[in-house]
Amino acid sequence: MKTVEEQFRIITKGVDTLVNEEELKEKLKLSVEQNKPLTIKLGLDPSAPDIHLGHAVVLRKMKQMQDLGHKAVIIIGDFTGKIGDPTGKAKGRAALTTKQVEENAKTYCEQIFKILDKDKTRVRFNSEWLAKLNFEDIIRLASTTTVARILERDDFQNRYQKKITIGLHEFFYPLMQAYDSVAIGADIELGGTDQTFNILMGRTLQKSRGEKSQVAIFMPILEGLDGIEKMSKSLGNYIGVNESAEVMFKKVMEIPDCLIIKYFELATDEHPDRILVFKKKLEDGFNPKEIKLQLALTITGLYFEDRETQKAYDYYHAAFETKAIPDNIPKLVIEYQKDMLSDVIGLLVENNYVSSSSEFRRLIIQGGISINGEKISDLNIVMACGDVIRIGKKKFVKIVK
Repeated sequence: MKTVEEQFRIITKGVDTLVNEEELKEKLKLSVEQNKPLTIKLGLDPSAPDIHLGHAVVLRKMKQMQDLGHKAVIIIGDFTGKIGDPTGKAKGRAALTTKQVEENAKTYCEQIFKILDKDKTRVRFNSEWLAKLNFEDIIRLASTTTVARILERDDFQNRYQKKITIGLHEFFYPLMQAYDSVAIGADIELGGTDQTFNILMGRTLQKSRGEKSQVAIFMPILEGLDGIEKMSKSLGNYIGVNESAEVMFKKVMEIPDCLIIKYFELATDEHPDRILVFKKKLEDGFNPKEIKLQLALTITGLYFEDRETQKAYDYYHAAFETKAIPDNIPKLVIEYQKDMLSDVIGLLVENNYVSSSSEFRRLIIQGGISINGEKISDLNIVMACGDVIRIGKKKFVKIVK
């Protein structure tokens, strides 16, 4: 087990807020002295199973602590998901069915084990303990806080002031998440900054029961490819953990230069000392593109084997650096009797290679369409099997008959 100081540096890398520093150092000190791992808790909402690098920020932090020898416990909120919970938005979230929760949880687990060590991770469902509470237990749980305290939570406060309905059951959600910490004896709970209220409620509940309070670690929000908005699938600025190595590599290369270090801190497991080296190089005027290539190799390498990562690099280099035609590009099957380029446009639109036929024609006028490396200006070209169409700078498709 590494020293307290070294563990502290790794654990606090990229952290937004830590509550609190002295408690964490004390827990680490006892862990080292007793050779006893800490229990790290992360609760996951089973309603959104598609994970991208923004979601993975807390998972990567858990992986780093797992690598330090600590015990990772993932809690799937199946019980809370089935009763509906606050969304942080203008209204409550609809309750999920048991089948939906089970399906989402399965998909979630398939993805989180691309990050966490499956053999060293315990997955628990909070229905294991919450479903067993009787009414007396629930009343005692409710007595540990006040309505005024619950209304401190921003989304509740805003909805209350705007006279938007708040279900009484929603008040119990922070308490149920807090009880999860009691049930597993959490030493540390991880979460995004949007989970501040609920995680701090866990500290309060543990303390009210005479137990040691968990340390709360809040990770910052990761901006997406636009460099402005929070990474989001709905905004299209995301990098999904289930995307191909080629797509992942290319997307990392698209992030703004100003986010290179932040991505190293939040989306990789790189040691703080190595990140400082990259930061110093950027400050000294080193070409950001070279550092970004290291970032793309590092992130892609976390989710794919070396061979696939190298193929992703080769694809990117061929497609966007040397301007050559890369290997393993997508194929588009066309009918023999419809082999003019003008006949193919509709298929390109249907398969999302181009948004519309008018955009395709505009690209031709601008010199943005090439076949087998040669720019074309005529729609009446006969397409042969094996021809490669390049659309703009980044899209390739091979014609197959």
